[in-house]
Amino acid sequence: MTNLGKYNEGEMCGEYLKLPATKDDVKTLLSRIGVDGVLYEEIIITDYETDVGGLKQLFCEYESIDELNYLAAQLSDLDDRDLAKFEAALEHADHISSVEFLINLAQNLDCYEYYPDIMSYEDLGYYNAEQMESLLIPENLEYYIDFESYGRDIAINEDGVLTGIGYVCRNGEGFTEYYKGRHIPDEYRIFAFPDPPERMPIKQQLEMYGRMAMAYTAADRHVPAIEAR
Repeated sequence: MTNLGKYNEGEMCGEYLKLPATKDDVKTLLSRIGVDGVLYEEIIITDYETDVGGLKQLFCEYESIDELNYLAAQLSDLDDRDLAKFEAALEHADHISSVEFLINLAQNLDCYEYYPDIMSYEDLGYYNAEQMESLLIPENLEYYIDFESYGRDIAINEDGVLTGIGYVCRNGEGFTEYYKGRHIPDEYRIFAFPDPPERMPIKQQLEMYGRMAMAYTAADRHVPAIEAR
């Protein structure tokens, strides 16, 4: 999280916030980077770090801190296998346009089947052949069966995707939109400015008034002339 006002002034002033977090965590961080809600009120996210593969590049610099916290809370509740399924489902999704979708994806993992040991179409073909009890293939005939083509057809028919961590496909369960992007549950809403001091130091007051005066002056220069007729 970076102080946008200082960033525009040529000064990089920011720190990492580990999510999920609390309001106190945010207030403390904002206080350290100079976002006080008076002189500086806006932040920009200049970097992300995450262990979840495929996630970092989906975020932009103006994401909602509250939404990111909501997502982080959902992911922190997943065990290792479900977290891997989430990563695989990210590659399965055709288009991911918002943190809202990611939050819903984390809550809809039962809509997917995930096979971490299937790393190729040939693996998929072998697996499905073994699962079909009626398909008993003598060992001496296995060399004459194109399991790769068989696996590729299976993936096409069930809309499956081979990822770097296994095979994933939809299982027919309905995808429920639990979060609709409007009302973040209160327990995940953490963005808050630091509590104002009882009395603002004189130096800070002068700096605030100076910035306000500069803003007004700049605005005056762009006011179009009005002629009375």
